[in-house]
Amino acid sequence: MTEGGAVSRDAPAGEASAEARGAPAGDPSARTGKVRRIAAIVEYDGTDFAGWQSQTHSVSVQDAVENAVGFVAGHPIIAICAGRTDSGVHAAGQIIHFDTNAVRTPRAWVLGSNTKLPPSIALQWAGEVTAGFHARHTAVRRIYRYYILNRSARSALQRTRTAWIHRSLNAAAMHGAAQVLIGEHDFSAFRSIECQSKTPVRRVQRIHVERAGDTVWLEIEANAYLHHMVRNIVGTLLDVQSEADPVGTMARILAGGERRAAGITAPAAGLYLWRVEYPAVYCIPAPVGGFW
Repeated sequence: MTEGGAVSRDAPAGEASAEARGAPAGDPSARTGKVRRIAAIVEYDGTDFAGWQSQTHSVSVQDAVENAVGFVAGHPIIAICAGRTDSGVHAAGQIIHFDTNAVRTPRAWVLGSNTKLPPSIALQWAGEVTAGFHARHTAVRRIYRYYILNRSARSALQRTRTAWIHRSLNAAAMHGAAQVLIGEHDFSAFRSIECQSKTPVRRVQRIHVERAGDTVWLEIEANAYLHHMVRNIVGTLLDVQSEADPVGTMARILAGGERRAAGITAPAAGLYLWRVEYPAVYCIPAPVGGFW
């Protein structure tokens, strides 16, 4: 979650034609009194944004998405997301929902919005869902990935897409230590001082670390996360992997609940909101996410 003041959301400037918004000109069904809830998958490179959440004096992913989708809808919309990513964090499968009385095809929502989005943001799917769907509250699990380029030379091409660690990492030791975190625990040791959550208790269902050539990557699945939780876990694994007893060291840090005992907050560039899962009744597809 990023900090920032509330901002007003104005209607898109100018009037767009019905055809430009994905609705046939003169079609009376292009706007009805019925409010529909639309869900969408959003992929973005977070490098140039101050996170998902709208900011008073910064450029956010939320503002760009709302402006683009509002253009297609023909009226201002408010997009609710599954996870409010921080500045510099990416998403392969961010889920949003918004309410509208505009009638558009799924193709029109995706392609029409993408014409108004910057190259670093793109809708991948859209579809109507029931009113009971909520991008944040009905999610049952969220999956994040963290990518580390582990070699002596830095990369010019991956500088905003991975964290670079030049010293050799023991991925097997990192994986073993990470298994300590599975289950329901107090994750205070991995919680940022800015975290606003009422409880530090979270449930991690799965965590996996492996090496593929020069890349070490982590995937974690949990019901929810504390502020900077994944990046703080990664920073701690980077420390404990070189200890004589990585598992025991990680267990003591978790049990102690002291943020100062854990590792640094790993860079934002390596973190991706990979996938958000919902009950099958909502029919939300998995994102493609195959660029690695």
